[in-house]
Amino acid sequence: MPGPGPTPNETAAPGFARVTDAPLDIGEHVAAVSTSACGAVVTFIGQVRDHDPDAVNRVVGLEYSAHPDAGRIIGEIAERMRAKHPLVNLAVSHRIGPLEVGDLALVAAAASAHRAVAFAACEDLVETVKADVPIWKKQHEIDGATSWVGLV
Repeated sequence: MPGPGPTPNETAAPGFARVTDAPLDIGEHVAAVSTSACGAVVTFIGQVRDHDPDAVNRVVGLEYSAHPDAGRIIGEIAERMRAKHPLVNLAVSHRIGPLEVGDLALVAAAASAHRAVAFAACEDLVETVKADVPIWKKQHEIDGATSWVGLV
């Protein structure tokens, strides 16, 4: 006799992708990708640190700004990653606006039946978001100096 079928949550592709000015919550990301079929959940947290190799003084905060299309682009990246890693549920958020040291700037979660594919998908997602989403950061140092980071 066959067992019960999958629950509705297991048949959908759980997750989300967004650019937001609201504080990020790692638990929300984990909950969005977790199903009863998932034995592995991998997370990435990018948080504001108090130093930068190019900073003369201690970093006290960052200010992220985004192109108006950033939300659409992060969504398209998530869809490409879901197609590339079909056995993985994904959620990713990038925060914009002023952030202090310790605040979360980027959160990603990947869940799958097995850890290897979840790790690979999470890394692929984070690296692609960092490379392709048009978000820029202005760094604030303790002495009041500011600089744009990562602009070429």
